[in-house]
Amino acid sequence: MGKLYFKYGVLGSSKTANLLMCKFNYEQQGFKVLLLKSCLDTRNIKDNQIIVHSRIGLESPCTIFFKNDNLIELFNTLNKENNFDIIMVDECQFATEKQIEELKTLSQIHNVMCYGLLTDFRTKLFEGSKRLVEVADSLQELKSVCSCGKKASVNAKFLNGIFNTEGDTIAIENQNNVTYKTMCYSCYQKLKNKNN
Repeated sequence: MGKLYFKYGVLGSSKTANLLMCKFNYEQQGFKVLLLKSCLDTRNIKDNQIIVHSRIGLESPCTIFFKNDNLIELFNTLNKENNFDIIMVDECQFATEKQIEELKTLSQIHNVMCYGLLTDFRTKLFEGSKRLVEVADSLQELKSVCSCGKKASVNAKFLNGIFNTEGDTIAIENQNNVTYKTMCYSCYQKLKNKNN
């Protein structure tokens, strides 16, 4: 019997690096790992294949899933030839509520490890993250620090270098002039008040 794990943190909190190190450790012990990632995050393509890539340079090929995919069916199709032991999901915040429920079902047999953001740039829960908080067997925050020294808990969005709290919930970093800066809630509120 497996478990559903949710490891979350702000941008730059080493979520993907942790995922890739964990994947390496499992594979070193002979386990087969299925690595999944949402099609919404297409920042990293290498040799015409989407990869999971960390800021410190670790990377691995992955299988992408789409918003309408049934993850149980996708797993069963891929598992016929591979006999996977572990399922890992990067950028899990982009999964739908239904897909998280499918991962929960898969976790009744296999360990499912999800890594992603908890909240968007408006400090609102992502759909996938919300459902994970509700159904995961284990929650773990991967911590990062604000420039003031406090724990970072917010992903502040900047559009063309200007602080921004509007627009689509999903705005991928380094696309359409969007960048993010992680900060504590106090610094975020100061910046928000200054720009209102």
